[in-house]
Amino acid sequence: MGRLFGTDGVRGVANADLTAELALGLSVAAAHVLAEAGTFAGHRATAVVGRDPRASGEFLEAAVVAGLASAGVDVLRVGVLPTPAVAYLTGALGGDLGVMLSASHNAMPDNGIKFFARGGHKLADELEDRIESVYEEHRTGAPWDRPTGSGVGRISDYTEGFDKYVAHLIGVLPNRLDGLKVVLDEAHGAAAYVSPEAFTRAGAEIVTIGAEPDGLNINDGCGSTHLGLLKAAVVEHGADLGIAHDGDADRCLAVDGTGAEVDGDQILAVLALAMRESGQLRENTVVGTVMSNLGFKLAMEGEGIQVVQTGVGDRYVLESMKQHGYALGGEQSGHVIILDHATTGDGTLTGLLLAARIADTGKSLAELAGVMTRLPQVLINVPDVDRTRVTTSAELAAAVADAERELGTTGRVLLRPSGTEPLVRVMVEAADIEQARAVAGRLADVVKSALG
Repeated sequence: MGRLFGTDGVRGVANADLTAELALGLSVAAAHVLAEAGTFAGHRATAVVGRDPRASGEFLEAAVVAGLASAGVDVLRVGVLPTPAVAYLTGALGGDLGVMLSASHNAMPDNGIKFFARGGHKLADELEDRIESVYEEHRTGAPWDRPTGSGVGRISDYTEGFDKYVAHLIGVLPNRLDGLKVVLDEAHGAAAYVSPEAFTRAGAEIVTIGAEPDGLNINDGCGSTHLGLLKAAVVEHGADLGIAHDGDADRCLAVDGTGAEVDGDQILAVLALAMRESGQLRENTVVGTVMSNLGFKLAMEGEGIQVVQTGVGDRYVLESMKQHGYALGGEQSGHVIILDHATTGDGTLTGLLLAARIADTGKSLAELAGVMTRLPQVLINVPDVDRTRVTTSAELAAAVADAERELGTTGRVLLRPSGTEPLVRVMVEAADIEQARAVAGRLADVVKSALG
């Protein structure tokens, strides 16, 4: 698998890349590393462990729980819950460590392990590196220091986690959702029961699709990566809006009453205005990424709201928010972080707040999302090139400069080398789709000739 930890934990094909042995070993390593860092000092350590409904999550959960308990950590098993629920419960229950088993929007054969630090925050890069290093050291033969007798961890099921998390979500809402009809696409994933319960308790009339997880059907033709079913259902049922989650429900995309998609940038724009109105948008700033649509940036600037851009990945959005004290950030893909109420993207919370804005203003989602105009965006992947020379090629720099002059202030160019493959991504935005395609095509050709 190369380096184990990626931008969002450890992922791979379950029982091929991500084995029970690996899950157990990483869990033991995490316990030892956090103990060395002083996280467990002066008390008996506790971990919160949850999973999405993938079949492989059953044996991987058993391995993780066994590893933690063998290292002297008490374990609270919360069962099938969204990633943001596990993060929330880690903080709310005073856990020293949280573990979520999920591969998010990936297909069912994949799975993943994500660790949370005390308070429900993602582990720092240096801690992940240390866990990987310690795991490798012991995998090759170095013995663990193992507790015995009363020193081993105890395992219990925390069945109250569902209600505690739903109550948290309802407590955040500024107003009820009475009178709204909402279609929820749960991706046959971790929010299949949490999300309908939360929307119902908040007063919405709901229609659910993709809410019958069987361990094998997660993300299968539904959810935030396949919006066709949701668009059709919203129109069929005459709903006010539709909400789509991914497998672990840390994302939210939406569909308005006409069946048109409302992406993460538009959701961010709607919530930014709502939070500014209520005095919650600290520093009058919202955090996006370099892949945020230029239309989002222009719309926010037009409203007098500053946009800070980070690298692609919700962990980088979160880092910027925590460092500077910003309250709202997210990605076009639907990861939206409301830092006063969540330490990670929370799809259910995002959907509830979006619906609350509709109920409060009496405006349709189409009207609210109309605050920004999405500029056409063309993305071309150029394979088999030397991605390391993207920033040093004079030929490529000249081509980019020419493209930027042509596009002016109503377009932009972004070249992104892949972090794992010999691939460069060429992204072009323009007011006209044909211009975007033409410019992207020319740049892709230059990337091939200059870096091939």
